[in-house]
Amino acid sequence: MSAVTRATVEAVLARYTDPYLNQDPVSAGCVRAIDIEGSRVSVRLELGYAAALFKSGWAQMLQLALEAVEGVAVATVRIDCVIAEHKAQAQVAGLPNVKNVIAVASGKGGVGKSTTAANLALALSREGAKVGILDADIYGPSQGVMFGIPEGIRPKVKDQKWFVPIEAHGVEVMSMAFLTDDNTPMVWRGPMVSGALMQLISQTAWSDLDYLVVDMPPGTGDIQLTLAQKVPVAGAVIVTTPQDLALLDARKGVEMFRKVNIPVLGVVENMAVHICSRCGHAEHLFGEGGGEKLATQYGVELLASLPLSMVIREQADGGKPTVIAAPDSQIAMVYQELARHVGARIVLQEASAQAMPSIKISDD
Repeated sequence: MSAVTRATVEAVLARYTDPYLNQDPVSAGCVRAIDIEGSRVSVRLELGYAAALFKSGWAQMLQLALEAVEGVAVATVRIDCVIAEHKAQAQVAGLPNVKNVIAVASGKGGVGKSTTAANLALALSREGAKVGILDADIYGPSQGVMFGIPEGIRPKVKDQKWFVPIEAHGVEVMSMAFLTDDNTPMVWRGPMVSGALMQLISQTAWSDLDYLVVDMPPGTGDIQLTLAQKVPVAGAVIVTTPQDLALLDARKGVEMFRKVNIPVLGVVENMAVHICSRCGHAEHLFGEGGGEKLATQYGVELLASLPLSMVIREQADGGKPTVIAAPDSQIAMVYQELARHVGARIVLQEASAQAMPSIKISDD
């Protein structure tokens, strides 16, 4: 019987690809410890993204692979999720108590951006992360309704300076809707809205968040540019429908983030297909494959494709988005996949940025 070595263990691990990092644990730098005591092998891995619902199955798969090696009687695999701080704009100061800011944006309204942002935040929370959501859609805030926060609820004020976010479904929520009357429209010019939003961002007392999801207003105006230039965003998620008009506006959103050097983590395609509740017939009401074409055009990932479903709308309107209302449903699982892909893409974007060589220009 040959002795088990570290090289043997690493060779086994290298045969398995993390579906979110698209690398094996060794190449991805996830291995933190390998201990070998005779025929007993112990491995500790560290993931840089939230994956509580994935890591146990991943650990079991690797454990079985190691125990199939000659000379290994017992193998244990421990996987921890340790989320580090990332930001794309080095010159922008970080937000207190917030590690990663994820912007959820769309080129136009009505494509399900706010629903996606709410379910993404809840899915990240289910994966074990500490999460907050900021409703930056000043003219049409909706996160309070989606999280089931009753009308008239106001955030507490700490030290006469800080707004304390309201917690719902395990997620910290902050919105301009909490500071105004629901029936009063925000009749403000762009600079006023930008100033109020920045005040809301800078004066909210978040409590050590791994991720802050920002539900951005639709479009590519001054409010979006203010957020992109003054908030340390780790990456952006673009939401669209397959419709040609929506895709045209979504392209503008992608270009906006690229101009301010914020990585686009990927595209979420909503209303991709409608399945008749009576006969089961599937029909692409808004076109087919639009999200995939957009992702391919810009070299980013199609993170999720979701159906046109009355259930998603009813659950969000009822204050319990799908991830909470039906956590074991197929649609909820799509949102969980989205959350893990988004977290992993942030890690990969950081690694890619660090790997880029510096360019120096001399007068020679």
